[in-house]
Amino acid sequence: MCGIIGFTGVKNAAKVLLEGLSELEYRGYDSAGIACFTGDNTITTIKTVGKVASLNACIPPELESSCGIGHTRWATHGGVSKQNAHPHTCGKVTLIHNGIIENYLALRDELSQSGRQPVSQTDSEIAAMLIDSLYQGDALTAIREAAARLTGAYAFCILFSDQPGTIYCIRKGSPLVACHCESGSIIASDMVALLRYSKDYFVLEENHVARMTADGISLCDLYGNPAVPDYQTVTWDTSSAQKNGFKHYMEKEIHEQPEALSRTIMPRLIKYQENDTYYTLPDFAADNIPDTLFRGLSRIIITACGTAMHAGMMGKILFERLLRIPVTVDIASEFRYQNPILDQNTLVITVSQSGETADTLAALRLAKTAGARTLSIVNVKGSSIARESGYVFYTHAGPEIAVASTKAYTSQLAAFYLIAFRAAFANKKFSAQECSLNMERLLSVIPALHKILEAKEYTQEISRHLTKATDLFFIGRSMDYALSCEGSIKLKEISYIHSEAYAAGELKHGTLSLVTADVPVIALATQHDVLSKMISNIKEVRARGAFVILVTVKDAVIEESLYDYRIDLPDSDDWFAVFPAAVVLQLIAYHTSYLRGLDVDQPRNLAKSVTVE
Repeated sequence: MCGIIGFTGVKNAAKVLLEGLSELEYRGYDSAGIACFTGDNTITTIKTVGKVASLNACIPPELESSCGIGHTRWATHGGVSKQNAHPHTCGKVTLIHNGIIENYLALRDELSQSGRQPVSQTDSEIAAMLIDSLYQGDALTAIREAAARLTGAYAFCILFSDQPGTIYCIRKGSPLVACHCESGSIIASDMVALLRYSKDYFVLEENHVARMTADGISLCDLYGNPAVPDYQTVTWDTSSAQKNGFKHYMEKEIHEQPEALSRTIMPRLIKYQENDTYYTLPDFAADNIPDTLFRGLSRIIITACGTAMHAGMMGKILFERLLRIPVTVDIASEFRYQNPILDQNTLVITVSQSGETADTLAALRLAKTAGARTLSIVNVKGSSIARESGYVFYTHAGPEIAVASTKAYTSQLAAFYLIAFRAAFANKKFSAQECSLNMERLLSVIPALHKILEAKEYTQEISRHLTKATDLFFIGRSMDYALSCEGSIKLKEISYIHSEAYAAGELKHGTLSLVTADVPVIALATQHDVLSKMISNIKEVRARGAFVILVTVKDAVIEESLYDYRIDLPDSDDWFAVFPAAVVLQLIAYHTSYLRGLDVDQPRNLAKSVTVE
């Protein structure tokens, strides 16, 4: 969850660290700090509560350094305070940490017997105390012995006071990416902090140690055996991680969705010839995903967290309709505790934007151990989930900086549609003609999103009526219910309005008692096969005085007295209405948060990449 960065080289380390922390602030913004070797080779640590801008104001202009580490925190152990902010120092060790040390209490009690007493409430300081207690001048030995005693997840960047100019790094579970360039060596939680220096990077392997100096980065395992980095190259540039004239990253990323979908869909289309006729089909040859992956399946399990899980709910509907086999969607944090039934005829699909979501990674590892087939939908090349999965489908959404996911969600939806159509074709559930027709419909989503974005002022007008709400409901059926879940989480996480999604048919089983004239209801009615039922449900909430915002299709005949605002989606087949409808709900959430004067990109208590359990 936290953002960490280390730099050693020819530039001013303080400046490099502060720039990098600004790029990484989406990972945590409760407090921030840096530690640098200064001219006399002593370590100077500066940290403060608040965002990186607050830290920047504390840095003296005369601070010069060529080596240091920096951290922006999402609080886990211990409250938001200067004492709990990173970096932490004990003896000769100064350390920053992303992750959770699960056995820190036992280690704290043990270390306190030798006179070492923590000054913070964090598990991270205990790690610094442990490494210092083991350090006798050999950093690798101390790190190896500490790693053997630590339980949990961690990414560490470590300074030893008697080794100026050198940074040691190790990870288990939590991400670290690094590169060496003309300016020096740099490592961070995410490639966005490296991009101004290089497009080439490598992911530090788990239980490997990186020794960073201005001259280069050497890698070895915990026993000193040399390792060779596997370099990756990003295909986007620094402008992709900037606001580019938009007020917020979220606003920018909402507008990037047509391009993100195009990048995800278009490279996977081929011309397929059958009986002198050419059809457009999805093809995963470039992804090295064979059709055999989808054959002989007895069931599919989709496991993910948050927004990615909501995309999985849509995938479930598609797979069951097309393949006619049972599909379940499991919360990744619960999946491995349910003792799931898995075998070689089970396909487990894990979904994660970052590819580092801790619970999803744990679910993937369980599925592999049980012998299930594994396919992951991720956005980040070289991420832990991508490297450990049997097969990988990259979404090519580009960097997503806002905490609230937008383009990653619709790109994940596109991935599920492509996979479902290819699986149906591979299992002869779809003819080439049927598959091609649906690919045309999927492609029509891209101009539909442009039309929705052109009419964004209407959603802003609607949002003005939501700013004073304390509670709100989303209702829908079938695909609209799956989308309601995503719309609800999007609104609540950035506007702080309590919001719930309900399958519309369940209203009468308790929820109607909460619907009053003060409670807005966003009703999704895009599916013709359940439209009449949905109209009945809208009548139920309208009869209780609810303020109704209707999201529907142009040809839906619904009497005007049943809603206060109506949003008609661009023409699209029922299966594909979810895409423009998703953008509508994103815009409503965005404008509501903005009009309430909140921090749209960095909502309280949340962070972008959840790398702790």
